[in-house]
Amino acid sequence: MRLAATVTLTAGAVLAGSAFAGQAQAAAPPVPTIAATGGYVMNNSTGASLYTKAADTRRSTGSTTKIMTAKVVLSQPNLNLDAKVTVQMAYSDYIVSKNASSARLIVGDKVTVRQLLYGLMLPSGCDAAYALADKFGTGTTRAARVKSFIGKMNKAAADLGLRNTRFDSFDGISNGSNYSTPRDLTKLASNAMKNSTFRAIVKTKSYTAKTTTKTGGTRTMPTWTNTNTLLGTYSGAIGVKTGSGPQAKYCLVFAATRNGKTVIGTVLASTSSTQRTTDAKKLMDYGFKRLG
Repeated sequence: MRLAATVTLTAGAVLAGSAFAGQAQAAAPPVPTIAATGGYVMNNSTGASLYTKAADTRRSTGSTTKIMTAKVVLSQPNLNLDAKVTVQMAYSDYIVSKNASSARLIVGDKVTVRQLLYGLMLPSGCDAAYALADKFGTGTTRAARVKSFIGKMNKAAADLGLRNTRFDSFDGISNGSNYSTPRDLTKLASNAMKNSTFRAIVKTKSYTAKTTTKTGGTRTMPTWTNTNTLLGTYSGAIGVKTGSGPQAKYCLVFAATRNGKTVIGTVLASTSSTQRTTDAKKLMDYGFKRLG
């Protein structure tokens, strides 16, 4: 009787163990397939990787570069977000010459640094990026100031340990050596999101700036709409930045918070603006499932 009982108990334990093993296997979510050539997702609180696809392969980043532009500005000592910057003709000429995305700044208007940051991150204004680089670079000429600002971007990347990242522009319109990786961009975004002003800007769906005209009047700018369509379409989405270009194709650095847990990641070189959003949603769903 004792032997039979022992056999019965042992068999029961084996069955129970098998059941638990089956539950563990069932709980592991299937790894998603994305169209993007590169992708990465991590647990924002621990930095643990949750998904990788060519995560350390260097690629063109398009306007996701502007995450670093914003970070450098927000890292300036004694920053006054309400300081005013006069919009120069050079910024407008640059937009035209590059056929670049624009915040539609008006030459002669005075805009605040805060407004320029919204113009940088929501409509992805390359004119706003130029204005910020000109304002926060150092030097006696505009060219010198821009070069200085890009130097600050690269120093910040080095300080963060982003070994596969290099910037040669303030907006992502590359001069031949502007690149990063899904892992590096994710780490950059995670660091930038520690700044409350940055967080507030990148989760904003639309923003209307009131600027001061050169005659001293007030101008209400056309509303800037965030190019990140995850906002309002994905539960918990909190940012951060889109990018695109002939080499970069379609990129998106993304983040979302659910039940106190935040996943953050990047897709590079997706096939369309719609597909990069689909890719990001797949990766965030997967990340949250991994976190449980």
